Amino acid sequence: MSDIQNQPSNLTDGMHVVVEALLRNGFDTIYGVVGIPVTDLARHAQERGIRYIGFRHEQSAGNAAAITGFLTGKPGICLTVSAPGFLNGLTALATATVNGFPMIQISGSSDRAIIDLQQGDYEGLDQMNVAKTFAKASYRINRPEDIGIGLARAIRAAVSGRPGGVYLDLTTALLGSVIDQAEVEKTLFTVLDPAPKMIPDRQAVDRALDLLSKARKPLVIIGKGAAYAQAEKSIREFLEQTGIPFLPMSMAKGVMPDDHPLSAAAARGLVLKNADVVMLLGARLNWLLAHGKGQKWNPDARFIQLDIEPEEIDSNHPIAAPVVGDIASSMEALLAGLTAYPMTQQNDWLEEIDRVKQVNAAKMEAKLNANPSPMDFFSALKAIRTVLEKHREVYLVNEGANTLDDTRNVINMYSPRKRLDCGTWGVMGVGMGYAIGAAVTSGQQVVCIEGDSAFGFSGMEIETICRYQLPVTIVILNNGGIYNGSHANLGGGTDPSPTTLDAQARYDRLITAFGGTPYYATTPEELEKALEAGIASKKPTLIDCAIDPKAGLESGHIGNLNPKVVGK
Repeated sequence: MSDIQNQPSNLTDGMHVVVEALLRNGFDTIYGVVGIPVTDLARHAQERGIRYIGFRHEQSAGNAAAITGFLTGKPGICLTVSAPGFLNGLTALATATVNGFPMIQISGSSDRAIIDLQQGDYEGLDQMNVAKTFAKASYRINRPEDIGIGLARAIRAAVSGRPGGVYLDLTTALLGSVIDQAEVEKTLFTVLDPAPKMIPDRQAVDRALDLLSKARKPLVIIGKGAAYAQAEKSIREFLEQTGIPFLPMSMAKGVMPDDHPLSAAAARGLVLKNADVVMLLGARLNWLLAHGKGQKWNPDARFIQLDIEPEEIDSNHPIAAPVVGDIASSMEALLAGLTAYPMTQQNDWLEEIDRVKQVNAAKMEAKLNANPSPMDFFSALKAIRTVLEKHREVYLVNEGANTLDDTRNVINMYSPRKRLDCGTWGVMGVGMGYAIGAAVTSGQQVVCIEGDSAFGFSGMEIETICRYQLPVTIVILNNGGIYNGSHANLGGGTDPSPTTLDAQARYDRLITAFGGTPYYATTPEELEKALEAGIASKKPTLIDCAIDPKAGLESGHIGNLNPKVVGK
């Protein structure tokens, strides 16, 4: 029997109906920040067995919901208060939409009549219409009998086609409304098959295989869309049958193990410049791939693109062989069609890639073995790599500029959906929310590798990590600055430069305030020992890793996107 049916009265209210609708659809966790008008909604959800994870800031709660959606394929739920709380969560909702992560932000809102006439209600804002610009879909529920339908629409919008963020507006009047239990029972239901398979057209599959079979220097680029699709088994079978080298995008690392012989990650420049046929597998030709144009690319390259969104095709570059469908179904179709289009393994191409990989690997090892004092990014990451190679099961959260770029290049991933980073927008501040979402969803150990600047965006959530005793170990690569801490004030004043932070900051002391375990590391040996201890403890841990303030490039690996003052 449902909770509604067990009520002693014949009446119930909107809050109870919302919780019942969530339960009917299998939601077991809510991330959020409570206050007017949603506090009792969270209390009742917890009473009914839904786990509530309370954050210090709505943006982090939204990030946790978004990464839960990426990991599970089911929308994560973020609950916020009205107006300012709603807006705080909106950044995460927009980031989820851009990245293709399913989540639903549920926010309480104020009196519609007063808002619509702009008469100045408490935290009055037309939230539904504000959200439309940033989310995949935006809905408002005004009547309690529409709660079941409203949630169903949000679920389907979040997970069907290309996933994304959905906003669901619950007015104060709705939450407090009274309705007969027997009547509301008729309106609640479980959503069936919200993300049905999208089978690609047979002709499109044949066209792609025909083009691929004629390639002399083929390449497959694996994007996080492929990781989300959980199609790693068929992807591996396809690549190993065809012998085509692959290049993983950042959050797709682990769909194929990074140490696989067909990986071309260490020869990225070579394969982009020379590949004649490129298959985009859940990857988009956006800024992360230079839009498929320019000096990084072979100008004569022809593209195959597997994507669930038809509008993505030809968005930056003409696509010779579009395959529109969900990644799992498309890969199954490609595998089934291989017998009619046998691939000739291009040994010369693979040997050329291997030669460049060996040269670049030697250069990387030289950086890792330099062991300067004080540490730089590479000496710190070598110590981290040594530990993580023994703990391949951990989830790795990574954000920063140099911290992001160098970690991606140094730390191998061996399982899909284990590397979680700032994704398509390159936005900072996702780290703690992603770490909490991954720990809550999986129950497994999470290691965060954070730049000191990136950590500052959501660092207060270490209190949340400690309050819920989550198995999260945070490593802050602290060079005292945004990019680095050695820049001077060009005006000669006493204020620090725009990119300078405090190199003497002791971030480890923050976690002490909340009962976590602190470490301070100034050498690779200290860092390695601290990381081993943090992982073994399965408890909240923060390691402040002091590195050289001079270490780090302006804007990391994308300095070309940062305009410079002439002559500077």
